[in-house]
Amino acid sequence: MSNSADSGAGPGTDAERDEGDGDGGSSPAQVSSPNYHSENHTAAQTCGWTANALRGEGKCYKNIYYGIESHRCIQMTPVVRCNERCVFCWRDHNGHAYEMDDVEWDDPEAVVDASISLQKKLLSGFGGNEEVPREVFDQSMEPRHVAISLDGEPTLYPYLPELIEAFHDRDITTFLVSNGTHPDVIRECDPTQLYISVDAPERYTFDQVVKAMEDDAWERLVETMDVLAEKEETRTVLRTTLVKGENMRDPDWYAAFYQRADPDFVELKAYMHIGHSRGRLDRSSMPDHEEVVAFAEEIQEHMPEHTELKGVPASRVALLSRTKDTWVPKLKKDSDFWARDPVTGD
Repeated sequence: MSNSADSGAGPGTDAERDEGDGDGGSSPAQVSSPNYHSENHTAAQTCGWTANALRGEGKCYKNIYYGIESHRCIQMTPVVRCNERCVFCWRDHNGHAYEMDDVEWDDPEAVVDASISLQKKLLSGFGGNEEVPREVFDQSMEPRHVAISLDGEPTLYPYLPELIEAFHDRDITTFLVSNGTHPDVIRECDPTQLYISVDAPERYTFDQVVKAMEDDAWERLVETMDVLAEKEETRTVLRTTLVKGENMRDPDWYAAFYQRADPDFVELKAYMHIGHSRGRLDRSSMPDHEEVVAFAEEIQEHMPEHTELKGVPASRVALLSRTKDTWVPKLKKDSDFWARDPVTGD
């Protein structure tokens, strides 16, 4: 994926904990790493916000922005391999061999089963934790959301559209994060919310920051912007990881590129100096929250239809939106989605 990971369990500030499942040191190089739980090519790992939510100590910014319940969200991937080598990625690039010839792919139902099973194993220890209310633990054993974002590039999994539908059939919402290099796959995917990483506003910066393995990756990303503009039912998000000295410039160019996709939302998030990215970038490459918001304001000047700007300081993230109400409609507390909940519903 062409962005920092979406979660965190490492040490440091809240913003640093919001990045990946790294331990603040070496990140997992392969799906077989003990830092991941896996079944064949499906991997899952909880993040710091999952643990926080279980203990009543706060929730991920995706709860604030979109209504996701952090303790009921699976963070998983159907493939750990990636076709980009982003300089800001906390993962070990040596563990992301792009060749797929040796993979025996499970069908979507098996991946869903594995994801749920792995999540329950990962959280099972919280059942005896005195800091976790029993009701909250019981809820965590019935996940309602999945973030297909843990690692790798999910569009490399050959049955991704079917996987999304399989999760929906289990009444589990889907947040898909992709680097946008496979527009034909993205065209067929209709998750609850679709994120595409846009980590450069033009080709030169893209080559310097993303370091894609395919020569036509930029052209494919541009095509994906057009695919997003055609999406009418799926909520779309463009997400940029901001790295000082690398891609944090030309807000007007970003705005122009964003507008091509006609997104519902734009997320701008600070790079975090953790994991293997520390061997590629200096700690000074991390913008603070105020810098992220200031850059978002500059972009907003060129996107007048995105009138709302929201920030979450703990995660160093800013959101540009067309509307004040940014929650996924089905996740509002009085929705049928929660009425059908196997734990809390009637």
